[in-house]
Amino acid sequence: MGVDLAHAQNTPPAPAAAVAIDASALYQQHCAACHGTQRTGGMGPALLPESLERLRRAEALKVIGTGRAATQMPGFAAALSAAEIAALAGWIYQPVEPAPAWSDADIRASRAAPAPTKPLADKPVWQADPMNVFLVVEGGDHHVSVLDGDRFEVIHRFASRYALHGGPKFSPDGRYVFFGSRDGWITKYDLWNLAVVAEVRAGLNMRNVAVSGDGRWVMAANYLPRTVVLFDADLQLVKRYDATTLDGKSASRASAVYDAAPRKSFVVALKDIPEVWEISYDPQAEPIYDGLVHDYRMGEGLPKPGFQGVRRTPLDEPLDDFFFDQSYRHVLGATRPKAGSSEGASAQVVNLDARRKIADLPIAGMPHLGSGITFAWNGTTVLASPNLKDGAIDVIDMKTWRTVKTIPTPGPGFFMRSHENTRYAWTDSMMSPKAKDTLTLIDKATLEPVASLREPGRTLAHIEFTKDGRYALASVWEMDGALIVYDAQTLKEVKRLPMSKPVGKYNVWNKITRSEGTSH
Repeated sequence: MGVDLAHAQNTPPAPAAAVAIDASALYQQHCAACHGTQRTGGMGPALLPESLERLRRAEALKVIGTGRAATQMPGFAAALSAAEIAALAGWIYQPVEPAPAWSDADIRASRAAPAPTKPLADKPVWQADPMNVFLVVEGGDHHVSVLDGDRFEVIHRFASRYALHGGPKFSPDGRYVFFGSRDGWITKYDLWNLAVVAEVRAGLNMRNVAVSGDGRWVMAANYLPRTVVLFDADLQLVKRYDATTLDGKSASRASAVYDAAPRKSFVVALKDIPEVWEISYDPQAEPIYDGLVHDYRMGEGLPKPGFQGVRRTPLDEPLDDFFFDQSYRHVLGATRPKAGSSEGASAQVVNLDARRKIADLPIAGMPHLGSGITFAWNGTTVLASPNLKDGAIDVIDMKTWRTVKTIPTPGPGFFMRSHENTRYAWTDSMMSPKAKDTLTLIDKATLEPVASLREPGRTLAHIEFTKDGRYALASVWEMDGALIVYDAQTLKEVKRLPMSKPVGKYNVWNKITRSEGTSH
């Protein structure tokens, strides 16, 4: 033993690269206390592949090494070697085995309703037009700014959950706003009293939330677990729906849920199953018959209750995201290309009454229909949609479902916006490395690009209008970014407010009235 000990003392240590690094052990030692033993989140956000899909690995390395400003995330460069940090960064992008679960009991246990420090007022505690207020989501440091849309001054700023996603949704009176985070948290915020009133975790990775037109219900669409979850307006769990086929043999991620207020229902897109779901919140909803029935009026088959039941529309291909026409009878959805397939994306029109696809949309590239807009043109209504792959805006006649024009833009974009009181449709090219700094303005009468606005070398994106459409607000989508206010007629800059990566801004009036040119 003494000989072995002497030999060991005289043997040089193995090179660091040759030593196996146990990333799992490093995680449990340094990260689990804040991010959870299964990486499902705690004080810190979830570190799951589904949650990190928009965080580049280079940025993950930087955060682990140097920490994140204005948060409790410390840097580990002094405690861990570069190789250990690289192993840890790589490991958090790997799936958790077995996949973490999130049960009804977990949902109920997660709910919290902070006790107010003082009685909540029944009117705004601040001085501004409550219908012309914006909520600005600042992704750089995970805060939300409440902005007066008349004076363009920040009324209040508060911390949000990590990585808000899908846009906030308002109650019909504009008092409450519901935020959804990628980590599955739904936050109900009293905008009049500037206070969180309830929170619940609907899942471990969530796509978005929707609020019913009557303000009584909230629904969440989850990637993990594969569920759709219904809550009442106080965020009490009502019902969980497993996103599976009718026979339960195949499951899907729920990629989007939106409210179809005129139909008194939620509509759900499933990423992996060729179905669209409609879930009614109308107590008088017609019963649901799954499968073929000769004549439902004769009482054939075994119907399910229509109220809060799943009405399935079978499709040939799943819908990744979608857009409603103005009647809410039709869903216009994009189908993403399959992994390893040479086929591109496609788009289709689904009639929710007939419960079938009625047309294919002639849009090439990769349409982002969730950010499409509609407007009147030459006696008809047209849809204009940005494209994630091509530098073009396709304009579709919503009566014939045919292309009336393809408008060139400097590069592929993500957002498109307009307003009833402006002649222009505004679109970005933020998906283009060379044209991400450019906004293109399109005349809605001529369907021609007529002007552009630039922030050289920066990312300029996401337009929202004031209540009257007089001013357009754009985001300089950078950590040291800004909110730029433009006069929507003269296109002159009116004001610039420094902000930390303002990824989106949402006007109360435009949202609750479902204004033309605003995503719903």
